[in-house]
Amino acid sequence: MRRLSIIIPVYNEAQTIEQVLDLVESIDVGGLEKEVIVIDDGSTDGTAQIIAQRSARPTTLLLSHQSIINLGKGAAVRFGFKFATGDIILIQDADLELDPSELGRLIAPIMEGRADVVYGSRFAGTNHGVPSVTRWANRVLTWLTNVLYGVRLTDMETAYKVFRRDVLQRISLRCVGFDIEPEITARVLQAGFRIQEMPITYRPRRRDEGKKLSWTDGIDAVYTLLRCRLVQQQGRPAAS
Repeated sequence: MRRLSIIIPVYNEAQTIEQVLDLVESIDVGGLEKEVIVIDDGSTDGTAQIIAQRSARPTTLLLSHQSIINLGKGAAVRFGFKFATGDIILIQDADLELDPSELGRLIAPIMEGRADVVYGSRFAGTNHGVPSVTRWANRVLTWLTNVLYGVRLTDMETAYKVFRRDVLQRISLRCVGFDIEPEITARVLQAGFRIQEMPITYRPRRRDEGKKLSWTDGIDAVYTLLRCRLVQQQGRPAAS
């Protein structure tokens, strides 16, 4: 039986992680065996304890960096990739900005052999209530991606990214923060894979609700896109 690995990096998401796990575990993935890998990235708000209570379930695996500090989303995602055993691997955020009920649509193109990589685009459809600064920041970063890598994406920074396993085995990743998003995109495109986008629902939260991105992450994203364009990857597996 084919398997879907769902990688969930978590840092201080006690308010939402249990609901996210409920939704992820209940979603129909078309007969695939499901593997949920939750990586606690130094949470201090009780998140790890909530996850630990559920990790006895056969589909849920709780991992930790064994670090008391937050290492960053990129470090957590890469750690999850290392332990994933699925034929299809998907990144799921631990908040509720994106709707886990849409996972079935996102993996369908890969299951049907129509795509190697699928991105859930927040800006391909109609999502209301998105702050103008978020829209403009995404437009700039996605435009730069399109110019540098010769593609026509609408949402490079999306958290919903789905891959065939062999795609991740063909790319090398080194970022530890939110710059993992542009790095993944750059390396996937440089490896010759086409990214198929699908519209998704997006409900942005405010900083006082736990939003962690800042303007410095935008600068890191620009640097990463330029670095990856100028420095070709070395061909090591992403999970190494």
